Amino acid sequence: MFYKDERLALFIDGSNLYAASKSLGFDIDYKLLRQEFERRGKLLRAFYYTALLENDEYSPIRPLVDWLNYNGFTMVTKAAKEYTDSQGRRKVKGNMDIELAVDAMELAPHIDHAVLFSGDGDFRPLVESIQRQGVRVSVVSTIRSQPPMIADELRRQADNFIELDALRDVIGRPPREPRTDREEIGSGQA
Repeated sequence: MFYKDERLALFIDGSNLYAASKSLGFDIDYKLLRQEFERRGKLLRAFYYTALLENDEYSPIRPLVDWLNYNGFTMVTKAAKEYTDSQGRRKVKGNMDIELAVDAMELAPHIDHAVLFSGDGDFRPLVESIQRQGVRVSVVSTIRSQPPMIADELRRQADNFIELDALRDVIGRPPREPRTDREEIGSGQA
């Protein structure tokens, strides 16, 4: 699936990957994840996309964002929007799909292989587009959760599907204390 001399870029949909790993019962060790893909090819970029609540005094995801920023990941963040739904519940919205798509389109002429960490079916047209530019695309998500975290149309479009659970021994670590759903903003749904 991977060739040593190919130029790789990772595109990590933070909320989607968090939801997928949580559904499988493990946390991602991002240092190990980066090392694994450096071993598989020439890693040019590792992007991580997440929305942040700017008005919170402390965001549980802030330490991860800071660590990733200092350890070779290109962080792409934006302020999340807070609102109250029709039932009076506080909700947070922070979709990073456009930012990820723009970066993938811009980088496509410079890479041989894109690795998308997301199961979101909205990315199917992006995958198709960069494939037309000669880029192979692997999608990392899971079908082992209930319900599966990968949209069927995205899995069918990708050149390779990598089951996240199969990477558990390589990039995973046991989960720490339980986290709130606000740690990763976004639905994490396919």
